[in-house]
Amino acid sequence: MKSSLFALFFCPFIFAQTQYPKNDFRPPLDIPMQLSGNFGELRPNHFHAGFDLKTNQREGLSVHAIADGYVSRIKISTFGNGKCIYITHANGYTSVYGHLQTPVGEIQEYVKKTHYKEKAYEIEMFPKPNELPVTKGQIIGLSGNTGSSEGPHLHFEIRDSKTEFVINPIFFGFDKNIKDTKKPTLSGLYVYPLDNATVNQSKQPLLVNMTLQKDGTYLAGKVKTNGKIGFGINAVDTDDVSHNKNGVFNVSSFLNGNQNYNYQFNTYSFDEMRYINAFIDYSRYKKTSQRVQKLFMKTPFALSIIKTDADRGIISAQPNLASTYRIEVSDYFGNQNSITVPIEYDTATPLVQAEPVTSKYFIRYNKDSNFEKDNMSVFFPAGTFYDDFNMNFDVKNNKVYIHDDTVPVHSNFTITIKDDTYPESLRDKLYIGKGTSYNGTIRKGDVFTAKAKILGQYGLVLDTIAPVIRIAKPVEGKWISDQKKIDFTISDAASGIKSYNGYLNGKWVLFEYENKARRITHTFDNELLLEGENDLKIEVIDNVGNSAIFETRFFRSQQK
Repeated sequence: MKSSLFALFFCPFIFAQTQYPKNDFRPPLDIPMQLSGNFGELRPNHFHAGFDLKTNQREGLSVHAIADGYVSRIKISTFGNGKCIYITHANGYTSVYGHLQTPVGEIQEYVKKTHYKEKAYEIEMFPKPNELPVTKGQIIGLSGNTGSSEGPHLHFEIRDSKTEFVINPIFFGFDKNIKDTKKPTLSGLYVYPLDNATVNQSKQPLLVNMTLQKDGTYLAGKVKTNGKIGFGINAVDTDDVSHNKNGVFNVSSFLNGNQNYNYQFNTYSFDEMRYINAFIDYSRYKKTSQRVQKLFMKTPFALSIIKTDADRGIISAQPNLASTYRIEVSDYFGNQNSITVPIEYDTATPLVQAEPVTSKYFIRYNKDSNFEKDNMSVFFPAGTFYDDFNMNFDVKNNKVYIHDDTVPVHSNFTITIKDDTYPESLRDKLYIGKGTSYNGTIRKGDVFTAKAKILGQYGLVLDTIAPVIRIAKPVEGKWISDQKKIDFTISDAASGIKSYNGYLNGKWVLFEYENKARRITHTFDNELLLEGENDLKIEVIDNVGNSAIFETRFFRSQQK
C-alpha cells in the first residue's frame, strides 16, 4: 500500500495542464471583482474551494448565472454555504453560488414549494434539466450572509460536473478581472529536526532568520544540522485591489538546484480537504493560530496537489558537504518571492533538547488501536491519524482524557462509556460530549457510544433543560397588520437544537433560521393569515428530546 501511494502521488513534478474555456463565463456580480478569499486558501479543516467575492459589505446585490445552463441542485442549510445554487453548464462544468440572501423568480418559487412540501427549512433539491433552465446573465438570486459566512459576500465555485472536483476559477478567464502586480509575502521560515536530529543546536523546531536582499529576495541564516530536516513557511498573497491576505498559488523547493517539493492549487476533491491538517504544522496552528505550510512529508498522505521527490522533501545533511536550499513562492500572475537557505553538516552539542515524552502509549497511524480503562474505551481505526505519536490516555473523575487537540485527526474514532449509575428515566437524556458540545450518541442499555474527530476530554453529559424561545417584539393580543415579519431567538444550553417548527392557525409555516444570531424569522403571507385573530405556535426540540413551546395570538386585517 505504501509503495502504491508513492507511485501515485509522489513522483512526477509536472502538473497536468487542462485547457479550460476562457471565454464561456461572465462574472457572477455586476460590480468589479474583488477577492476576500481565493482558491486553496487555508481554512479550518479544509482548503477553500473557490472565490469569496466582496459585495461592498452589504447584502442584496444581483447574482447572475455565469453562462447558460440549468439549476441542478439547490441546498438550503443553516451552516456551510447557507442558501446555495448549483448551475450545470453544457461545457462540462458546474458553477456554485453560496451564502445567498435568497434565490429569486422561479427558483425561489421552487424552493418555497419544497419547504412546505417537506415542512423543513433545511432542504436539498435536485431539479431535472428541464425544470429550471437559466440563461447567461440571468439573475438567480441576491447576495447575502447565510450559513457559516462571517460577513456579506458571494462564495463562488466552479466544479467538474462529472467528478465534482473543485477547480480554481482563475483558469476560466477571470484573471482578466483581477489586477495583481504584487508578489507573495514571506513572513516566516521554520526548520524541523526529524528522527532525533539536531539543528542549530536544537532538537525542537526553530524560526530561521531571514535578510531581505537588494534584488527583493531573502537570504536565510545558516542552518547547521547533523541529520534529517524539513522546512515550513508562512506565506500569503495579495492583489492590487482587494488587499486581503489570501493563499499562495504555487510553492516549489529545490535542493542544490533539483526540485524536491511542489504544490499548486489547480484542482482537488472534497475527500482531500481535511488533509490540510497534515499539510500545515497543526500543533503550531492550535497553539499560535499561525498556519505554517510544511514543505516535507514525514509520513506520506494522498493530497493530489503535492508533487515531491523520493525523500518527500526531507533533507539529509552529509558530512563535508554544504548544500543550498531554495524556496520559490509565486502567484498565478507570475509574481514571485524566494528564500535561499545555506545548509551545513554540524555535530555541535544540542543546547535545546526535544520536548520530553510523558506518555505511556504509542500510536501507529497505520494500525488499529484500542485503549480501555475502568468503564471507558476509545478505538482508533487505522488511518485515524497522519503520523505515529506518543499519546496521553487516562480515565479519571468520570472523564476520558484522550491526549489534546494539538494532534490532528483525519477520520472518526469511537468513544464508548458504560455507566449504570443513572436511573433508566434519565438515560435518554445523556450524551457523550466534549465539555457540553454534543456528539451523536447511541445508547444500548447502560452503554453509550459516539464518534468524534477531535482529541480532548470527553464524558457523559446530562441534559434535562428545555430549549429557550424568546420573541423579539411581543405581539400578544395586538393588531400587527403592517408588520411584515416576526422574529424569535431560540437557544439551548447543552446538547443543542435538533429541530424547530412553527404553526400558524394549526398549519406548518416556514421559519428561516440564522444560526449566527440564533434567530428564526417568518415572513407573513396573506394567503396563510386569517382576518382578525391568528394563533402562532413555535416548538423547539434539542438533541436529547427536551422540548419547549411558545404560543401567542395576534390580530391582522387583510392588506389590500
